[in-house]
Amino acid sequence: MNMPLPLIIILSALAIINIAAFIVMMIDKGRSVNPGASRISEGQIFLLAGLFGSLGVYAGMFAFRHKTKKWYFVIGIPLLILQNAALAYTLYLTVLEQF
Repeated sequence: MNMPLPLIIILSALAIINIAAFIVMMIDKGRSVNPGASRISEGQIFLLAGLFGSLGVYAGMFAFRHKTKKWYFVIGIPLLILQNAALAYTLYLTVLEQF
């Protein structure tokens, strides 16, 4: 199956942003053990999740046991996964219509 180039670009971008989101969660967890350390804000993490990095954030939450006691992460990130999936599917259909 030959995938169109725009679809390959979209999937590559999704993979990169999710890997970056996972790494951000790892970095923030590492910084959380040092009081007074410079931390990544929750708003930035949610922004990253909203920009298609929700799977990476969600994986990082459980891989590093980070932010799993905050209800707005436990509920919000799965909702962002659904939003990201719906938008990605819409983009996918748009790309298919062009080819």
